[in-house]
Amino acid sequence: MDYRITVIPGDGIGPEIITEARKVLDAVGKKYGHGFKYTEVLMGGVSIDKTGVPLTEEALQTAKNSDAVLLGAVGGDVGQTNWYSLPPHLRPEAGLLAIRKGLNLFANIRPAVLFDELRGACPLKDEIIGDGFDFVVMRELTGGLYFGKRWTKEVDGLRTATDTLVYSEAEIERIARRAFDIARKRRKKVCSVDKANVLDSSRLWRQVTKVVAKAYPDVELTHMLVDNCAMQVVRDPGQFDVILTENMFGDILSDEASMVTGSIGMLASASLGETKLGLYEPSHGSAPDIAGQNKANPIATILSTAMMLRYSFDLDMEADKVEGAVKEVLRKGFRTIDIMSPGKTLVGTDKMGDLIALEIRRNEYGNDNDAEDSSCPHRT
Repeated sequence: MDYRITVIPGDGIGPEIITEARKVLDAVGKKYGHGFKYTEVLMGGVSIDKTGVPLTEEALQTAKNSDAVLLGAVGGDVGQTNWYSLPPHLRPEAGLLAIRKGLNLFANIRPAVLFDELRGACPLKDEIIGDGFDFVVMRELTGGLYFGKRWTKEVDGLRTATDTLVYSEAEIERIARRAFDIARKRRKKVCSVDKANVLDSSRLWRQVTKVVAKAYPDVELTHMLVDNCAMQVVRDPGQFDVILTENMFGDILSDEASMVTGSIGMLASASLGETKLGLYEPSHGSAPDIAGQNKANPIATILSTAMMLRYSFDLDMEADKVEGAVKEVLRKGFRTIDIMSPGKTLVGTDKMGDLIALEIRRNEYGNDNDAEDSSCPHRT
């Protein structure tokens, strides 16, 4: 079967990690008989440079007409580019907000999994890690502070900035149902995170979540204040299954979660709406300081393609294969610089992509003689 994928390389290390993700998808397609048709569009700083805006209507329409969207990263160094001298709605990150809104992608799923092979890269003590952890941050993506009205004006002689945080009952209900649905396929636990002791929006969040929970009697619902949750993620991450929270809290907590896994370069992400069309991207930024140096870790982007195979294309076996290939390459001791440890083999961005693609192709010809496959230019 053929699938249409809109590809957005973006800025910084984006083009490098997207190249490796496509390499892995092509290996999946060859092994399992699928066709992936890629259409590249601009978004972020590169789009500003060429078109004057971070996302054109044409690029958005291309994304709408595809089966899935694969994104690298957008943005740059605030002090090294003139993109950030532009008004907020014309800056690189505005393109990301616009495509999420344009595709109605209200649910962001960010897994935080500690690979056994990367236990040494985890900054937490062994007694905290225990048997490891595997949880998901379910972040509401199109509401809240990032999309509320904002302005800066002079008040009593002082510049004063205002950002508004708005959530409707319907917005909370739909993301809550997504969280409970995912929890049913996992360990059946939802922890709803808010700031209900201070914010009206959080009090509504808690009320609506309790109502939604009544339709899921098999799923345990707990509530936690966001400041406590931030502490608990580093004190006992294994207690969590699905963390459900609003936009800004989810942005912060998911980045924290990425670091306890060993590296933000390992954290995949899926943004979903009401249909199968989703946007898949690594949770890390554009890392302009290492762009073009073959140092970026492509694994988060590759794992994002596994989520694409699973959620948009219903190719669970193929998704398992990608995830298994990543684990096998790590088991064999290969590391990019961000997850490097003594006794392991340091590889660059392209080599890591080659190795994972090679694992996927195993048994493609009925044997394990992949070392003889000349289509992989970087072999160990």
